[in-house]
Formats: sequence, structure tokens, C-alpha cells
Amino acid sequence: MAKKNKKNPDEMSFLDHLEELRWHLIRSTLAIVIIACVAFVMKDFVFGIIFGPKSMDFPTYRFFCNIATSFGIDSEFCGDELPFTIQSRLMAGQFSAHIWTSIWAGVIIGFPYILWEIWRFISPGLYEKERKYSRGFIFTASILFFLGVLFGYYVVAPLSINFLGTYQVSDVVNNEIDLASYIGTVRAAVIACGIMFELPIVIFFLTKVGLVTPEILRKYRKIALVIVLILSAIITPPDITSQIVVAIPVLILYQISIYISKIVVKREAKKEKERKNAKP
Repeated sequence: MAKKNKKNPDEMSFLDHLEELRWHLIRSTLAIVIIACVAFVMKDFVFGIIFGPKSMDFPTYRFFCNIATSFGIDSEFCGDELPFTIQSRLMAGQFSAHIWTSIWAGVIIGFPYILWEIWRFISPGLYEKERKYSRGFIFTASILFFLGVLFGYYVVAPLSINFLGTYQVSDVVNNEIDLASYIGTVRAAVIACGIMFELPIVIFFLTKVGLVTPEILRKYRKIALVIVLILSAIITPPDITSQIVVAIPVLILYQISIYISKIVVKREAKKEKERKNAKP
């Protein structure tokens, strides 16, 4: 039986493209499901990570406690335990949390493969030279994403949990946090930071298509600062310290993005010059 050859992207119809996209989505979903099944089985390990910021022995709390102690300052980070409990108020609450946590673990861990499938779908429409950057793109984007995930887990999540878990409007009200709310707080911090750390990649492609230039990024730096502070306020507790801690790495990434945009513009200008010189 003859082997079916892959169609040329230039000859593919709209339905062919949809069929190709469908198989990329199927493979991505299958990867997520496989990782989710593994995470489901490793329940104790996964939820041990999620409930890490609930313990005052968490590295972030010890770090801030040591800093406060060195300056002779009393700090809530030096407490014995956080004054709130986690509860499940629904019959299927814990089982549902187990399933959805496993799925999100599949999305986060499987991010490099999902990105690779997306790249495989769009790469046929790129030039041969641009396809050579695929490995570097996937590796860099994955590293940035996982750095953001670690930042969200070790910085944003514990700061949010410590602030919101200890906040009280009155001694009459006890903090009994629902399981879904707690997991949602950790998940939002981790995924939001993972996405924010993709800023250099986004700027790279926007520069490649001509929508962004280094001059535009420098011109609107102050506006970007305001946007970063607003985003920091959304994903962190409403205190200035947490917002600054989150804003600093994002601003550093923004500055890196300016340099990346500058490099891309120079390369594109060089290529354009070479093309003009090559003409008779």
C-alpha cells in the first residue's frame, strides 16, 4: 500500500487546514490527558506542592522572616501557622478539585509540547530560515513560562495566601477558606505569571511583523509601568510591597523586550539591505 504524502501547504484547502488543526489539537489534548492521569495518581505529591504555601515552613516565609529578624522587625512571616483552615463544602468538592487540578497540571507540564504542536501548525507558512528558529523558540518560550510559574508559586502565591488568609474585618469572623478558592488562588498566580513572563517572545513576534518598534516601546514605557502595576494589583494582595515584588521582574522583562526588539529591527534592516544589494 502506498504511503500517503503530506500535502504542500500552498495546495491545501481551507478544509485541509481545519483537518490539520484538528489533529494538532487532538495530540495536544492527548498529551494533557496523559500527564493529567499521572498527576491524578500522584495525588499526595501534587497536593503537597499546592498546600506548600499554607505552611509557615515554606521557603518564602522563612526568607522574609530572616530579613525582618535581621532588622529587628516583627513580621507575620515569622508565625507558627496561618490562622485559617481549608474546607470542602460540597459532596463532590474534593473529587472535583482532584480532577481539575490534575488537568491544569497537565496543561502546565505539557506546555512545551502544546507549544510545539502550535508551531508545527503555523511553521509550514513560514520561510525556511524562520523554521530553523523553531527549537530555539520553543526552548526559550518554555523556559520563560516555567520561570514565571516558579515565580508565581514561590512569590505571588505565598504573598497572596499570607495576606488574604490572615486578613480579618472582625474577630467575630473566622477564615474558613473553601478548597476551590484556595486552589484557584494558587492556580491564578502560577498561570498569570507564566503568561506574563512570555512578554519577550510576544514582543519578538510583534516586532517581526512590524507592529512594534524599540522607539514605540521606549515612548510608552511610562504607560507600560502603569499597566504592569495594575496587573500586579490584580494578581497580588492590595499592598504596595507585594505589587512592587511582582512589578520588578515584569519591568526587567519589558526592558529586555526593548533590546530584543532593537536586535530584530537591526536584523530586518540588514536583510533588506542585502536584498537590495543583490538586485542587478
